[in-house]
Amino acid sequence: MAVAAAAGPVVPVLAAVFTALAAVQLFDGGPLAPFAAAPSAIVVGASVLYLLVRHGAAWTRHRVEQVSGEPWRVVYSTREPLEQDARGFWWTGASYHRRLEVARLVQFVQWAVRDRQVRREGLWLLANPVGVVALLGVPMVLVWGGLIFILTTQVDHRIYFGIYNHLTNLLISVLIGVAMMTVGLLAMPWAVRAHHELACRVLGGGPEQSRAQLTERVAHLTETRADAVDAQAAELRRIERDLHDGAQARLVAIGLTLGTIEHLMGSDQTAARELLAEARESSAKALQELRDLVRGIHPPVLAERGLPDAVRELALTAVVSTEVTVSLPGRPEASLETAVYFSVSELLANAAKHARARQVWVDVLHRAGRLRVVVTDDGHGGARMETGGGLRGIERRLGTFDGVISLDSPVGGPTTITMELPCALSSPRISTSFAKA
Repeated sequence: MAVAAAAGPVVPVLAAVFTALAAVQLFDGGPLAPFAAAPSAIVVGASVLYLLVRHGAAWTRHRVEQVSGEPWRVVYSTREPLEQDARGFWWTGASYHRRLEVARLVQFVQWAVRDRQVRREGLWLLANPVGVVALLGVPMVLVWGGLIFILTTQVDHRIYFGIYNHLTNLLISVLIGVAMMTVGLLAMPWAVRAHHELACRVLGGGPEQSRAQLTERVAHLTETRADAVDAQAAELRRIERDLHDGAQARLVAIGLTLGTIEHLMGSDQTAARELLAEARESSAKALQELRDLVRGIHPPVLAERGLPDAVRELALTAVVSTEVTVSLPGRPEASLETAVYFSVSELLANAAKHARARQVWVDVLHRAGRLRVVVTDDGHGGARMETGGGLRGIERRLGTFDGVISLDSPVGGPTTITMELPCALSSPRISTSFAKA
């Protein structure tokens, strides 16, 4: 364990140094030597570091499994196959690349940097030597110190309690050495268990950590379900209020007007015609309010044409000039489409109202099993994820689908808001990919 802990930080450095020296020697110390030595050392050092990170963590998990007798389940994030678009570029999940080899390398580096489990294993590479020294150091010093103390009794003429008898002093030295070794050996299992507990906490997983992760997941699902229930209740109250204050009031007024017209038909037809015109106008307004209410619940264009055309309609009716770029080879599920639609609608309204933007760009794309929507505006920036604010509301709405939202809004702009959700596309696309509006 001590050798493995020491090898983690040291071996990559030695590999990089020896690679650099070999490159310098290969070029005979010429002017090209530094340009060959530095990249070679970085590549070799990073490769050896990654191998030690993965294999060192795997070896530690194997030891913990042997002691505990229970399997240690490890979950890495999925690396989806690279996708090639119509232009011939390869999409890595964050960027496009012309060459497949470059895209694979970039995707691998992005995955290794972003994957939570790999980051934990990298942290273990640094924490393992500290844990070995702090937890196993004392028992190891006692065991080896006691053994050396016994072996050096013939070289070092020790005198105890003023006794000059060599045999007696030799026996006392042996007893002291045996006592040190015994204490070290008794403490060693405790130190190993503590080291394994440290490994479970740093690497994540293990029997106890699995239960903790399950508890955390249940808590997250409970919170998102509560948010969804609250949002649904608020939406129902909004619909009820809009019906009561809008269309319902107009329909009641139309009913009263029709009753008055019925009494005026025989006595004052001119007044009856005026009231009929007023009732017709009120019915048209009531119909428009009902259409607006239905559009607020679930826009017809979203149900008929899907998310791409629904977002384009938002762009056409937005206060600020909006450009939409869509790359969707299929349709997400209806509930997810609705959540993304209203999120984009709110972000466009915020760009006009709060950011005072003159131009907004909306990019909708699906890559590696995730729907990614990026809304960028050229406003004054300075947006914040404040409690009770609109962005927090969008975050709660997306959280129901395990979605996340990120904000980049420096003072002075621009503001970029990225929404990303797990998404499986179903039916074939209706709108053209890479279309702009």
